Amino acid sequence: MAIQLNHTIVHATDKRASAHHLAHVLGLEVGADTGPFTPVDTGNGVTLDFANHPGDDGQGIQSQHYAFLVSEEEFDGIFARVQEQGITYYSGPTYDDPGNINRRDDGRGFYWHDPDGHAMEVLTVPYGGFPT
Repeated sequence: MAIQLNHTIVHATDKRASAHHLAHVLGLEVGADTGPFTPVDTGNGVTLDFANHPGDDGQGIQSQHYAFLVSEEEFDGIFARVQEQGITYYSGPTYDDPGNINRRDDGRGFYWHDPDGHAMEVLTVPYGGFPT
């Protein structure tokens, strides 16, 4: 069997609020809690399992980056929901170009921060383009 990513844990101050934020933006469903986790299934066998950060390490939540490859049609829905919610979005990972998307590799993409400061990205073409 090929090695596959099955899930990753996303620390949050409020696991349910963060899971619902991402699920709403991406047009996905939040699953039933499994132990200490609130899962969002991305549809390709991978879940993002949101967990409340213990908050006792004195460091807070460390920002992580999560990128989602989506179809052009899915991008349109995601982009519409981001705009409807008034979420600030950016064309690049330096967050210095608010209100714009990028067109890398003949696709479209943008970045935004989730409620805990995680860097979220959607793109319609993987970096370097699709294999030919």
